[in-house]
Amino acid sequence: MFKSLTGFISGLIITIGLFTNNSAQARPTLKDYGTLPEIQHIAISPSGDLVAFRKVTNAFDRVIVTSLSAHKQIANIDVKEIQPYDLYFLNEDQLVLLASEYKKMERVSVNFDVSTAFMYNLNDKSIRQLLIPGEEPVVKEQAGLGHLIGLSPDGKYAYMPAYSFVKELGPDVSVNFGNSEFSLLKVNLKEKKPPVIFSKGTKSTYNFFVDDKDNVLAQISYDQKSNIHRVRARQNNEWVEIFKENVEVLEKSFVGVTPDFKSLVVLDTNKKTGRIAYYTMSLANGSLSEPIFGRDDADIEQPLRSFQRVVYGVRYSGFTPSYQFFDPKLNQRMKDILAKFPEQSVYLSNFSEDWKNLVVNVEGSNSPSEYFLFSDGKEPQFLTSSYPNIKAEDLHPTGKVTFSARDGLKIPTLLTIPKDKVNAMKNLPTIIMPHGGPESHDTIGFDWMAQAFADNGYLVIQPQFRGSDGFGLKHFQAGLGEWGKKMQDDISDAVNFAVKKGITDPSRVCIVGASYGGYAALAGGAFSPELYKCIVAIAGVGNLKSMLNWEKMERGSESSAVSYWKRQFANGEINNEALESVSPEKFAENFKAPVLLIHGSRDKTVPIEQSEDMNSALKSAKKPVKFIKLEKENHYLLESETKLKTLEESLKFVNSHIGQI
Repeated sequence: MFKSLTGFISGLIITIGLFTNNSAQARPTLKDYGTLPEIQHIAISPSGDLVAFRKVTNAFDRVIVTSLSAHKQIANIDVKEIQPYDLYFLNEDQLVLLASEYKKMERVSVNFDVSTAFMYNLNDKSIRQLLIPGEEPVVKEQAGLGHLIGLSPDGKYAYMPAYSFVKELGPDVSVNFGNSEFSLLKVNLKEKKPPVIFSKGTKSTYNFFVDDKDNVLAQISYDQKSNIHRVRARQNNEWVEIFKENVEVLEKSFVGVTPDFKSLVVLDTNKKTGRIAYYTMSLANGSLSEPIFGRDDADIEQPLRSFQRVVYGVRYSGFTPSYQFFDPKLNQRMKDILAKFPEQSVYLSNFSEDWKNLVVNVEGSNSPSEYFLFSDGKEPQFLTSSYPNIKAEDLHPTGKVTFSARDGLKIPTLLTIPKDKVNAMKNLPTIIMPHGGPESHDTIGFDWMAQAFADNGYLVIQPQFRGSDGFGLKHFQAGLGEWGKKMQDDISDAVNFAVKKGITDPSRVCIVGASYGGYAALAGGAFSPELYKCIVAIAGVGNLKSMLNWEKMERGSESSAVSYWKRQFANGEINNEALESVSPEKFAENFKAPVLLIHGSRDKTVPIEQSEDMNSALKSAKKPVKFIKLEKENHYLLESETKLKTLEESLKFVNSHIGQI
């Protein structure tokens, strides 16, 4: 059967990957798939000698620093209280840890995640928070305090943006956003002293750029009321407006500076190709270049830049990423690295400032998220695996296929295939797993949920329906205003395609999704109930009207976020009746399949009320439904206990409805 499918499945990986540790061990457990990766966030020091990483187990959560040359541990930091989500070296002595804490802020009615940065000193083993809300001049009620955008030439100071006091306030004056400005603060890295305001912005400023000589180059602002997007450059000690446009939804992304610090780097859509391309904007006059980097078959999805945001190259979108650098030698070097891992996703996860040492993360059918160090003049070095208990031979292969939707649009799709069914792909029980976003896309990599389902005998299908990014502007725009309509048709067509090919048993199909994927799962039950035997919606949207009202309450009715969701939901003027016509909650009577709802109590992306109301609607309609509330969890399943519970409950639910006969 496999040979007959090779005409429509390409890139199926069944070989053993380079550097893979093939030591025999027991088959992975559900816990191995469902808990957080044991090894996370690997960083390399400027010399290439020190490697830092976060290690998470049931017993501890630590950041460990080791010396490759000395083969010994340099630091072992208990980070259980701060749970860092990223880390990087400033130099050989200082390590920055980015962390987030869920907490209550004064004069704010709800709790939310507050991000911040800590600096660990490897010499004296001390750790301290760089910006603290409420400590002058930092306004107390703010979340994003983890952005370090530059260093002074002597390395003594860091530049970090934050809302700050605009003037000296008397003891009876409350300090809040109403009398604050978004400013650039100068933070002492050597001594614990209060930060000082280095450069003032405005209430609508959201970004700054600096050079390597203590100069502020530019500030970027967006006025939510007027929809004016502005760039001001610092010229002769004055702010000069060099760019202005009126847009309801931000299109241009200012992501960095050129190595000569004379231009900003801008990512925007190339109208000729419909793809995201790389432009520069002159700080002298605001002139925008022609596209410098860009392809007609892929979007630029990420700049490759130092922590001071000097851009050296770009990463392109696709089922596996590709790269382009300004330096021809670096370009060739990355091509050589990619060639060692064919049909795998190779992510440049960290690098030293001189680019002599590159850390790459490899994921795919041959690699369960493994890290390698590539240093100039040395053999590649295997560092570690994110999932030590999952080996290459345990992985289930991922294949690519493209099918035509009912209106002819091409829908790229990933299939994760149980490894013992590769040569017998016929009438398999199937999970349709639409991604979140919806402005996102799946990649060939280690998808913990897809792998866990495949390990239990299920074919997993991930269609890149219209509205997904990474496949061009036309593919993305085709999804605007198509929630519950053509976007959902694409997902239904994926089921029909697999059934027609004979690889899916039409009587044993479930749909499982999170975030937008959760909406799509519920929409499947509401609008194509004949296709599915069960539905799992994780942090899903059930009512578009109430979701939009919540966004207005949280962000402000004039915010760009609300404009974005209006475009997503309706691609124009919002009509409440139209929103309700594609809201699964309003069609609870249509459901035939049992539903499992899972939602985090601390979700500030999709409020838990969406699942609570969906649960009530299904119960009122006397439909089988189970609702699981994940305590102390947000939208992203960042806790091992709740992530594992989500996987266990989802698999148990699916097994009970389409499990092995």
